[in-house]
Amino acid sequence: MDTTNQTITAIAGVTVGQDTDLKNLTGVTVIRFADPGAVAGVSVMGSAPGTRETDLLDPFNLVDTVNAIVLTGGSAFGLAAATGVVSVLEEAGSGLSVAQGQVVPIVPAAVIFDLGVGNPTVRPDADAGERAARCASGQPVDMGNVGAGTGATVGKLKGSARATKGGLGSSLIGLPDGKLVGCLVVVNAVGEVRDPSNGTTLAGIRGNQEGEFLSSVAAITGGPSSEVLPGTNTTIAAIVTNVSMTKTQLTKVAQMAHDGMARAINPVHTQFDGDTVFAASTKTSPIESDLSPADTVNQIGTAAAEALSKAIVLAVKHAETIDEIPSGVDWSV
Repeated sequence: MDTTNQTITAIAGVTVGQDTDLKNLTGVTVIRFADPGAVAGVSVMGSAPGTRETDLLDPFNLVDTVNAIVLTGGSAFGLAAATGVVSVLEEAGSGLSVAQGQVVPIVPAAVIFDLGVGNPTVRPDADAGERAARCASGQPVDMGNVGAGTGATVGKLKGSARATKGGLGSSLIGLPDGKLVGCLVVVNAVGEVRDPSNGTTLAGIRGNQEGEFLSSVAAITGGPSSEVLPGTNTTIAAIVTNVSMTKTQLTKVAQMAHDGMARAINPVHTQFDGDTVFAASTKTSPIESDLSPADTVNQIGTAAAEALSKAIVLAVKHAETIDEIPSGVDWSV
């Protein structure tokens, strides 16, 4: 393992490409898996998700291998970016074989709502998805105002005028025997982001004085959130491991990973959020666990939660002020 790369692309067979539109403040991020792809599961805990191809990841359903995962801005419109990724993968011959010489690329996707910043009429489309897929590389993942995190914001329970900049983050956790668990997350939560290590608020509802944050918990428990529109917030993430796992196991890992979201974001999984976590196991040089199936899920799921909370913190720490929405770092100075 390249110790200089502490992001999801340190895992063999995983590349990430991003298309960033700093003019219109939106973008798309693509996680590509080298052939023959990755086994995947998903867990949706938010009440206002925007997704594509998540039903096929149900353990009851046939297909268990994906070729890429798309995280994108643009709300439901941004799901079009996955079409461009599918085109690139088909061109490369990557996908589910359905006939001699014919493949159907399997590309689940999830979106955030970023139409409240930048230009709401410009959203990631198939061309943006194609650009992101074509530039995918194994280099350390850029974080902050990039890809799907470009227009992300957090702390919107008192309206967007008091929000703080969100963003994209990635982390990596190493386990014994070469096992790896990586995470890539886009933080666009209605709640505030806290550092789990000390409880410090890193981004959230800005107070009246610079450096001050209001309590999101107090805001949501104190009465109706009249300034928040349902479906306008979401944290979306992908967990990837090099440990060989089944779709059923990965579905549980995705579910456990939400614990990491809850440690770093408060409140989370609200009626206004569409929080979604994918979990994938690469088929490139997979490691067979020496633990029981139950212990393997416990190990990887626990690490996934840690990786997700770490990536959320990194996302807001790398975020930069845009469009009169300050980053948590700038606001706290």
